Formats: sequence, structure tokens, C-alpha cells
Amino acid sequence: MGFFNFLTQEIAIDLGTANTLIIHNDQVVVDEPSIVAIERASGKIVAVGKKAMMMHEKTHEYLRTIRPLKDGVIADFNAAEGMLRELIKMVYPKKPLFAPSWKMVICIPSSITEVEKRAVRDSAEQAGAKEVYLIHEPMAAALGIGIDVEEPVGNMIIDIGGGTTGISVIALAGIVCDQSIRIAGDEFTADIMEALRRYHSLLIGERTAEQIKIQIGSALKELDNPPDDIPVNGRDLVTGIPKQIMVSYQEIAEALDKSIFKIEEAILKALETTPPELAADIYRRGLYLTGGGALLRGLDKRLSQKIKLPVHVADDPLRAVVRGTGIALKHIGKYPFLMQ
Repeated sequence: MGFFNFLTQEIAIDLGTANTLIIHNDQVVVDEPSIVAIERASGKIVAVGKKAMMMHEKTHEYLRTIRPLKDGVIADFNAAEGMLRELIKMVYPKKPLFAPSWKMVICIPSSITEVEKRAVRDSAEQAGAKEVYLIHEPMAAALGIGIDVEEPVGNMIIDIGGGTTGISVIALAGIVCDQSIRIAGDEFTADIMEALRRYHSLLIGERTAEQIKIQIGSALKELDNPPDDIPVNGRDLVTGIPKQIMVSYQEIAEALDKSIFKIEEAILKALETTPPELAADIYRRGLYLTGGGALLRGLDKRLSQKIKLPVHVADDPLRAVVRGTGIALKHIGKYPFLMQ
């Protein structure tokens, strides 16, 4: 079989609700939004990733955009499989002579059910995978931050993604206790849309709300270096005419308050179920924040005020999980927590 080894290519995939990232040869080669645009009549995929994102909420009756993942799991099987296939094609922009057979490591939320796990595995196999390994996201995040997961020390990882927030305590290369809530980036976006509708009677789309969140999103009403107010365009609900308003970060902090409170509650709940020895480790080490939600301004500060423990934000939190998945891919025999 030695001759055919070069036909087997290894990739690590972080299949997220909001973004999908692929690592190949230790390089992040694909970093695209998890969205596909499909022709209604034929079901043909017109665009995936950034291209499809530009069409999102702007389509006519013959086109529709689908986000195949919801709350961290596959909601639309065919769209997910099509999206995976198209994204994997991006790894090799030039079409290779022989189609390689893929060996994949894909990360999944730790709260996932058997059926949902099956869906991930099946869609990967449909998209051309020969071997599929699964790894739990908190595990991958811990590897990606650079924590030695195999030592007998407790670490708490909080991964705030697009669809779910996973809160896990990791020791001895396993997950000791874990809380998962479906409040994360998408929920924040929905909160912003709702707040602008209620207080300014302005209707905005998901993409605009997402931009607001990125530009001035905040978890605290007082920041040390606050971002400037930004103009927001949308449709006035009273007159029906498009209009523009200025929005400050305080308003957004107010809008996100309830959701962040729920995340705090979940962290406290996870800490309550932690065995005392591991709790002692966590007291010494603090909590690690990863995922896109970790980029929210002042979130680390707010959490450490509430929980009275140090909170560290991983560097490049958006890619921590996929980096960890890549590390797991390199040492596939070494880590026991990879599921075949």
C-alpha cells in the first residue's frame, strides 16, 4: 500500500455554526462562513462561504441561502454535505490528477447526541472522506491554546461559538464535567436585532447585526477604550422608509446583558459540579475563553468580576479549536480521546 499513501491527504475540520475552517499541512487553508446558496428548482449549489454570505438575506425566489448547521449540529443534511464537499475542493484550487482520499478529524460539540454524531460522520463520508475521526470541541480548544491535556491538572475551557457555548473541565485527556448551552454568537446577534427593533423601531438584517456586534459589541457598559458610535442603516418600522441611526456600545451592552448573564449562570453551574481537587487547580489557573464570542469587548473582565477567578482569552480565539484539531490530526495514535 506504500505507493498509494501519497493519495491519502489529511485534513482537520472545525465544522462550526458560523464558520468552517480547514487545516491542511499545518496551514489554515479554508476559513469561510458556514453557508450555502442553492438554486430552488434544481437544488444545485451556486456558492458557498463568503460568496454565499454576500447573498444572504438578499435572495430572490429562485435562490435561497441555507446555514446547514444550527446550534453546533447539522440541521440540513444535504446542504451540509454539499458545503463540505465544496469547501474541501478549496484545499486544492487546481484539480489534482487523482482525487485524493481524505483522512479527516472533525470536531463536534461535547453535548452532541449519537444521531447528530452520525450525521457529521455520514456527511463527511459523502463528501469523500475515507477515514473520519471525531474530537470533542473543548478538547480541541485546549490543545489549540497550548494546554498539556494529558497531565492530571484541571483546566476549565469556555468555548463561545456561533450556536453553542461549551463549558468543560478537562483533566487527564478527558472531559470531567461539561455544561453546554445554546446561547452564543447567533443569540447575541438576535439580541441586537431585537433591541434595535424595540428601542429605535428599526428593522435590520442578520448581517448588519453581526457587523454591529463585531464593531461595537461589548459585555460591559463602561470600557477603558470605548469604540466610537457607528451608523446603522435599516428600515423604519413606523414609516417603512429606510433610515440611519447612530448606535453606541452601551446600548449593545444593554442588549446582550441577558444572554451573557445566562452564560455566567452556566459557568457557575459547571463549577458547582467540578470535583474539589480540580476546583483547586482551576482556582490557581483560571478560566480560558476561546471561540468567536471571546472577542466580545470586556467579556473576560465581566466574567472575572462575577466568578472572582482570573479569565484568560486565548490568542486568536477564533482558530484555537481548528489548531487543536490539527494537532490531534498529527498525533492521531497518541491521543485516546479521538473517536473512530
